[in-house]
Amino acid sequence: MLNATNTINIEVNGESHTCAAATALPQLLTQLKLNPRLIAVEYNGEILHRQYWAETQMQSAIA
Repeated sequence: MLNATNTINIEVNGESHTCAAATALPQLLTQLKLNPRLIAVEYNGEILHRQYWAETQMQSAIA
């Protein structure tokens, strides 16, 4: 079970969600039941090219 120190808050399509820290982006898309072929990903204010999706992990916002 996840606790507060292992989770982060993220925003997807304007809605708040919680996920485990270091969740890989493809895994997150699967958990949210989003079709990767039909979406664009913004990560820290920038569009993230698909070639980087597999290596991108969710983390707390960079200040």
